[in-house]
Amino acid sequence: MELVVATTIGGLTAAGVYLILRLRAFPVILGLTLLTYAVNVFVFATGRLAVGVPPVLNDAASAYTDPLPQALVLTAIVISFGMTAVLVLIALGAALESGDDRVDLSEDANGEGDT
Repeated sequence: MELVVATTIGGLTAAGVYLILRLRAFPVILGLTLLTYAVNVFVFATGRLAVGVPPVLNDAASAYTDPLPQALVLTAIVISFGMTAVLVLIALGAALESGDDRVDLSEDANGEGDT
């Protein structure tokens, strides 16, 4: 089980970093989303990977699942959804303004290119 989760986290992280390094706005947003998924799975996995055990420690249970990472991941999901919505709107506004969603890194502070 741990190998599957570790491979999933690694794959999400690799795909997220690849997409962030693209020079277009929407792949960068998708890359950030994949990275947040990877972090959420990592934090969730720190609360123990156990199936069928109670989330609260009581007298009869010898095994339990830590509820704190579950609460943190739930909060992070809501925050990342809001962040993604804001980034999509900013990128959409920039794409409509310039006609393209490409990030141009060759312009200096005056808006002139390196020609």
